[in-house]
Order: sequence, then structure tokens, then C-alpha cells
Amino acid sequence: MKKLRAVSLFSNCGAGDVGYRKAGFEFEVMAELDPRRLEVCLLNHEGAEGVAGDLRVTWPTVIKKYRSRAGKTRPALLCACPPCQGMSSARSGKGSHDDPEAGSKDERNLLVTIVAKVALELQPGILVVENVPAFFSRKVHHPEDKEPVSAANYLISTLAENYVAFPIITDLCDFGVPQSRNRAFLTLVRKDLPGLKDMLKIGRTPFPRATHALDVGNSKPVTIMEALDSFGLPELDAATPTSATSAEYAGFHSVPVWNERIYAMVAAIPKSSGKSAWENEKCIHCGPVNVSADTIECPICRSPLLRPIVQDEGVYRFVRGFKSSYRRMHAERPAATVTTASGHIGSDYTIHPTQNRLLSPIECALLQTFPADFKWGNTLSKYGHSNVREMIGEAVPPAFTKMHGQVLRSIFLRKWEIAPMPQSDERVKKGWDKLAAAARKDGRTDPRTYFNLSLAPKPSKEKIKAFTFEAPDCNP
Repeated sequence: MKKLRAVSLFSNCGAGDVGYRKAGFEFEVMAELDPRRLEVCLLNHEGAEGVAGDLRVTWPTVIKKYRSRAGKTRPALLCACPPCQGMSSARSGKGSHDDPEAGSKDERNLLVTIVAKVALELQPGILVVENVPAFFSRKVHHPEDKEPVSAANYLISTLAENYVAFPIITDLCDFGVPQSRNRAFLTLVRKDLPGLKDMLKIGRTPFPRATHALDVGNSKPVTIMEALDSFGLPELDAATPTSATSAEYAGFHSVPVWNERIYAMVAAIPKSSGKSAWENEKCIHCGPVNVSADTIECPICRSPLLRPIVQDEGVYRFVRGFKSSYRRMHAERPAATVTTASGHIGSDYTIHPTQNRLLSPIECALLQTFPADFKWGNTLSKYGHSNVREMIGEAVPPAFTKMHGQVLRSIFLRKWEIAPMPQSDERVKKGWDKLAAAARKDGRTDPRTYFNLSLAPKPSKEKIKAFTFEAPDCNP
């Protein structure tokens, strides 16, 4: 397979880019703030040159290193996954999404300006940016006029002269990833790529079609238990150090050990139920009791119930936080989103559906669709479980990026390997609607006006038939 040149910004541990590599893209330069993450990234992308440090400072180095390797040849692909923490709805204290002052206080929300600078310099054939859905709507101050704008709309308007933008908002479980992971993708394709017109003439976008969504024939998402059972990993238990660790898997199949009270609290949550410890009606001494949702102490012995309760200056109270925490995952659904906090019991859905423990790092990686041959080196022993879990939680699932990469490669080859997503797909509409609503609130140009619809007439039945004939392995 002829490899197409690529550059990666905010590369993390390189897992998402592994999917693009498997689809035929070869990364020349990979840039990441954290040298520990970059170390893992380069283990999995042999031959790539790494740039460590803050991209607000190092982005010219990315340009220099790429050109020293490729000369004047433009990269086919530029990937960028700027940090999502400043956008994420899981973080409190960020202010209103419509408040550009609050949005700009977190400088990570403005890192898209660096993506624009690199794209304007390197002029890649295709640019892909991944983030949480709030990337399309969270307001920041425009770098030039200081008026409100979403980061995504800033990027679209800045590159509109040479690129056509395509957005989607989707749950990646629709593509066979065994977890619910809502993400926004923005793919910008250069107007001078002949494959762009080919794609628009048949009413398609540069994304793969969903494969495991309820709106696709008889398909359905992969559940967490289907995925975990297929891994064949030994059972663990958080009661003791011995039962919480497997001798195999180089320490990656191990979980935190809990004290007696926390263990009893989790054990009281019905298995496979998706319920939380907040709903427990049980005392560690008296067993089941009849209490209301706001009861803290056992009505019989006055001990704290097996709920998320702490003692504060001699008085019992509920743990402060979201009531979605301390919860088992549903056995018959995809896993909850694998996050950087997968090692914390108090972080949303992190408890195993049937066993009394959290998910292990290797389970999190496999639910994120990391390939079995992904290289970690001695990262776990050098940097610890928390750093590994953070790398896993921030990754883009490579099962999706491989499919996405196959569609992107097809634009260059002008021959479809797998069927691209139709422009009429609800995931595309959802993306445009969110971008348009954000622009409307800001008094800015509707981003859809930058999309040259004259290139995309409604496809005839003959065009659709010809397309499906060229992609016999895909659902028409």
C-alpha cells in the first residue's frame, strides 16, 4: 500500500493515529505536550519525528521538521485532537457555554488557532479535528475581532478560502466501538482535490457509514459484556491486593483495592443493573432496611448506610458531587465513556457490571479499541497507572479512525474502499445544526454558506447504483 504523508498535533499516546496509519497514512511529525505520552506515541509510529512541548511555542518546529523530511510536498492529512477538558460538560465551574469570557479563561479552548496556523502553512489535503460536541458551540473570543465565536466556526471561516468543511456529531458505538462515546469530528477537504467533487456528486461526506447503529438495518451496538467476554481476561476482585491483580498482562490487568466499607457499598449494588450506590437500601451491620432516598443513617443502629457518605466533623453527610457517580455499568449496553478518571470509583460509570471492582487499564484500552499489539514499553512501571489511564481515556478509538482513514484515502485514490456517509445522515445534520445555531447566536456567517452546494447536486439513481457497485462490501 502506498503511504500518504501525515502530521499529527496533540498526538497523546498515538492510539487514534494508529487507525489512520492502518488505513494508509504515514506520520512524519507528531507533536504532544507531555513527553511521557510522546514516548509511547513514537513507540507505535516508528520513523515519525516527535515534537514535545506546548504547541503555542513549538508549532514552527513542526513546520520545520516536516519540511526537512518532505520538502515542498504537502501532507495528505493533518490530524489534531486539542484537549477537550475546557469544553467538556463533565467539568463544572466553566461558566455558560454562551459566555466567551468564561470560555476564553481556559486557554486550551483557543488551541484551535494553532491548528489553523499549521494548516495555513502546510496546506494539507485533508484536516481532521476531533473533540467533544461542545467544540461546535462553546464560545471563546475571536483572536482578531474579540467577538464571540465557537472554536469550530473560527476554524471553518479561517480556512474557507481553500477548504470545504464537513461536520458530524456521533456516538462512536454506532461504529462498533463497545462504549458510548459522543464526539464531534470536523473534516476539511481542500477544494483542489479531484476526489472532493467525485464525493459531492454522489451526495456523500468524508466519513464512514455507521455499522452498528439502530438506524442501520438489523445492526445494534456491541455491549460491554460482549466485548469483555471476547477478551477472555481473568476475573478480578477489589477486596485484596492478591485478588485485584492478575499475574499476566504486565500489570495492565489490575485494579485499585478498596477498604471494607467501599467494597461492601459496591457489592450491595445489584449486578448488571446499571444502578448506583446512591440507591442502596442496606446497612453494613443490619442488612436491608426500608429508607428514603435522602436517608443517611441506618434507622436501626445509626451507622452510615452503604451509600456515598463521609464523616465531616463528627457528622455524616453525603459525598458532594453528581448522583450519576458510584454506578455499575449496564451489562446489556455499550460501556460508559472511558475517561481519564477510569481509576476513580466516584467518577460517573466506572464500576464493572458484574464484578466488585473498576475496569482494569487493559480493559479500558480494549474498550477504546486499542490493538492488541499496541506498544507501551515500560510506561506503567515508570509513570504509574494514573498516567496510563489518562492516555487511554483521551485517545480517539482507532477502530473508528481506521474506518475514517479508509474513506479519506479514497478521496485521494478516487476509488471507494468503504461507503462514505451520506450528506442526509442525521449525524451530519446534527453537526451542521449545532454549528449554525452557534453562528446565529454570535451574529456570524452561517458556516453552511462556505459549503459550495453547487458541487453537490442531488445524485441520480444511476449515480447511486454506480457507487454501490464500486463498494460491494458495504451496505448500499
